[in-house]
Parts: sequence; structure tokens; C-alpha cells
Amino acid sequence: MGQLTEAIAAAVKASDQTPYAIAKGAGVSRSQLSRLLSGERGLSTETVERLAEYLGLRISIESKRQTPKRR
Repeated sequence: MGQLTEAIAAAVKASDQTPYAIAKGAGVSRSQLSRLLSGERGLSTETVERLAEYLGLRISIESKRQTPKRR
């Protein structure tokens, strides 16, 4: 499981809501959330974004290296 899905799974487990309530609140199916929690791949970006938004998480993408200087 990647860092992004691990963070969402941790937020689900730390929540006082049931996975069903989280899925419903985020507008995703229970099966999609179940797949994420079990480590399966193939979730759409939209599903991950909806879950992150509902759980109050911010998705950030940063470069691992410095941007090369332009000539």
C-alpha cells in the first residue's frame, strides 16, 4: 500500500465513524473503501480525493529533487 492510501486507512481507523458512514459521507461505495482498507490497488484518483476531503486530509505532491536550473 502506498503512502497516500496508508494515510487514508489510518485516518479511517482513527475516526469515530464506521467505514460505512465514512463511505456514505464521502460519496463512495462501501466496496471502494473496503478495497482501499485491504490494500487493493486500482482505486480512482477521484475516490481517493473524496475520501481524503471527507476525512480532512490534504493531498500534496512535492518533488523529491530540486528543479534543474534553466539555461
